[in-house]
Amino acid sequence: MLYERLEERIFLHSPDFFCVERLFFGKNITTAEYVWQARGVVLLLAARNDIPVFEPQPSQIKSVVCGYGNAGKSQVQKMVQRLLALDVVPTPDDAADALAAALTGLLLQKTASLFASEGGVP
Repeated sequence: MLYERLEERIFLHSPDFFCVERLFFGKNITTAEYVWQARGVVLLLAARNDIPVFEPQPSQIKSVVCGYGNAGKSQVQKMVQRLLALDVVPTPDDAADALAAALTGLLLQKTASLFASEGGVP
């Protein structure tokens, strides 16, 4: 089901890239297993559709959005709200994390484009 729904979105929106957070789980292995499976579906779809993928670490995302790689969840939520001029803080915190990853992906994609246009490799 996830595969088909994401494939429809790719067809409808033709994304230039994906940004998928590199994951680290220390405690809840059951949750980690489901997240890794979903992540695998996303990476498979990217590969099958020749979509570049950026995979920042959580600390990189926090650094881009908050200026500090160890920022807390509420800090990320508030900065995403400010950066996107949202009326309310995005909830749940997973939604804010996804938006923060998307913002980071935009920065990484722009950086990669700049390097490519100048003949360098990011």
